[in-house]
Amino acid sequence: MKITALLVLTLALLLPAAAQDPVRPVRDDIGFCWNAAGFDIFMNFIKTEFPIKKPATPEQSQIVAGISPHDDYLYAGPVYYPLFTQIKAPEVVIVGVTHQAIRVKFDNPRDFLFMETFTAWKGPYGNIAVSDLRDYIKQKLPKTYYNVSNDAHGMEHSIEAMLPFLQYMNRNVKITPLMVTAMPFEKMTEISAALADVLVAYMKEKNLILGKDIFILISADADHYGADFKNIVFGEDAEAHRKGTDYDRMLVNSYLTGPVQSEKLRTLTEKLWGGDFRGNGDTLWCGKYSVPFGVLLTHQLVHKSGLTASGKSLTGKLLAYSDTYSDGVLPIKGTGMGITAPFSLKHWVGYFSAAYSIL
Repeated sequence: MKITALLVLTLALLLPAAAQDPVRPVRDDIGFCWNAAGFDIFMNFIKTEFPIKKPATPEQSQIVAGISPHDDYLYAGPVYYPLFTQIKAPEVVIVGVTHQAIRVKFDNPRDFLFMETFTAWKGPYGNIAVSDLRDYIKQKLPKTYYNVSNDAHGMEHSIEAMLPFLQYMNRNVKITPLMVTAMPFEKMTEISAALADVLVAYMKEKNLILGKDIFILISADADHYGADFKNIVFGEDAEAHRKGTDYDRMLVNSYLTGPVQSEKLRTLTEKLWGGDFRGNGDTLWCGKYSVPFGVLLTHQLVHKSGLTASGKSLTGKLLAYSDTYSDGVLPIKGTGMGITAPFSLKHWVGYFSAAYSIL
């Protein structure tokens, strides 16, 4: 027995730490900030230059979900900020994008969510723990609705972009990362309904309240415009930029603000992906699946939780919209950050933040 115990101890000491306690590595160390001092400088600049206006009245409904950009902080920082100041919940479900690199490597995955097995994700103030909800979902959600791949999550930056902001606001935040693959609206409805059932059960078991204890955070950028994106439908001049950003705003205001309705989300989905899986919609959002799926999930979650029984509804509000060309790069030094792509009238990206409350 002594030999066996010694052997076990020796093997445990020889095993690499990553195998015992895997931490998801950083994907983008240029556009995002992963050191505490640098992110503090960045946030101090944002708070000073872009202060949040207080509401006219002290009453403000608790937000239960939100949409955030995931573009470079030196471009989109002021658009991230007004959403994250309102997120108070210690648990956050992050609904991320499946970008092109993942689609290519995994042969255009469809009709499921990507999950992972990391015990933590890196943040600027230390590692961020994964919530017990992640494994609860794996146990309760039908297996056809998700695949597990650390490789896919390791390649994707849309979820990690949320982490420095979340951890800045709450050092003890826990996350449940989910990546949405390509899927038609009917499949989104099917999977989001099943996932909402699992979340409701989890919340009841843990005695959690949506918005106060758990939050749905959706990651997405809006139009990607330029010849290198194969998207110059309006041309390549100032008027084209105005038309493109106006169209972004129209989509947000028409389909993602006001009372959430399933048919509005269906129409948005059709406009974003154009009825096929080649991205031939009216515009080129990288959130063409994460946005409708995440809002559908929240919509079903509030109904299944009984939060709309008094005649209230899940209601969206646009917090901020901008794009890389309009505002350019923030003049901040000392953060260690840069930009991952240039901006011009021939290459720009739109982004927005939105908040969802029960009103």
